[in-house]
Parts: sequence; structure tokens; C-alpha cells
Amino acid sequence: MQLKGHGGVGAWTVVAHVLAVAATALVLVWCIHFRGGLALRSHDKQLIFNTHPVLMLLGLVVLAAEAILSYRSFPQHMILISRDARKKTHLALHAVALALGVLGVYAVFKYHAEADIPNLYSLHSWIGIATISLYALHWLAAFLTFFFPGASQATRRSAVPWHAILGLLVFALAIGNAQLGFLEKLTFLQGPPLRLSRYGAEALLVNFTALVVLLLGVAVVLATANVDSTRYTAM
Repeated sequence: MQLKGHGGVGAWTVVAHVLAVAATALVLVWCIHFRGGLALRSHDKQLIFNTHPVLMLLGLVVLAAEAILSYRSFPQHMILISRDARKKTHLALHAVALALGVLGVYAVFKYHAEADIPNLYSLHSWIGIATISLYALHWLAAFLTFFFPGASQATRRSAVPWHAILGLLVFALAIGNAQLGFLEKLTFLQGPPLRLSRYGAEALLVNFTALVVLLLGVAVVLATANVDSTRYTAM
């Protein structure tokens, strides 16, 4: 049985939208209220770092989720929103998500360079580079196949299921790597010299944010998988 929300939109889609807003609010509260703010240029190098989790979450998690859900958010029976418009919305959201992700990677490399910290020493950084690289390749392949110059109708039809599956896999990588990122940063904060309390407000906020992000990933997968065999048509 499919769960339905308002206007034919699946209930899991509604849940995903709510969780996306919650995740955005929580990461902003963490980085602005607890960590002091955001900046790409500052004498306080931690402010440069703070832009990294915000941009990565907004890009490869929140906007990526909205892009994946764009077909579900605008049901097929809404004749005022054509399939072509949904395609362009999907493409544009992913493009903005990728741009924010690239800027987020730039921010953390800039922070490391100015704070004299080595690069690419953790599993989080390795998976992060792999994830954003796969995201970019996937977007480019989809653009060339479905938009310009565009493949044949038969090729596009056969590519759609693979496009959807690979897109979800890259999104799952982003969700998993976000969990590693939250864990890594919290571990640093709880060590010297800050020694952040393991049961303090900030630690609880970070853990709760990570949980919301994980649930967002689950909701997106359920919303996308909960479709019949006619959901994906040739693009």
C-alpha cells in the first residue's frame, strides 16, 4: 500500500521535506550559535571551517534530496507542471547542489592550508572526494544523455533506471559520509584543548543533527522506491 500525502504526494516525500528543513536549521544553529559563525575569509580559521559542513549539507544532502524528490513533489496529474519542467527543475537543483558541494570542499581545503593542517588524512575526506567526484560525473553523464546533445529515445529509455539507481547510490554515499563528518568533528571537539562535554548541549545537537540527516536519507529512499512499475518513463 502506498502512503499518500496531500495532493497525491507520497507521505514519505512530505516527511523528507520536513527533515530537510530540520537538518538545515540544526546545522546552522550548530555552526553559527555554537561554533561562532561562517566566513570564507577570517583571522579566526574555525569560521572558515564552519562553512564546510553547512555547504556540504545544503548541497549534497538537502538540495540533492530535493532534486531526487522533484518528480515526487510535482505529481504526474498536475497538468500545470509539465514533465519537461520537472526535468529542468531536477537538473537545476542538482547543479546548484554540486556547486555548493564544490565550494564546501574548497572551504575545507582553504581552512587546512591556512591552519597548517594536512589534507586527505581521514576516511571522511577520502569518501568525500570520491562522492563529489561521482556526483559531478553522474550529473555530466545525465546532462549529455537527457539534455544536450541528448541520446536516442531508446538509449534514454534504457538509461533511466540506471540513472535513478546510481543517483540514489551517490546520495547514500553523501548521507553516510555526512555521518562520518559529524563523528570526526565531534571527536576533535571532545579532545584537547576544547574537551567538549560528551553530554553537553552542543554534543547532543551534533548527534541529533546526524540522526536527522540519516532519517532524511531513509525517507528519500523510501519515497523514491515506493513507486509502481510505470513511475519511471523515458526522459
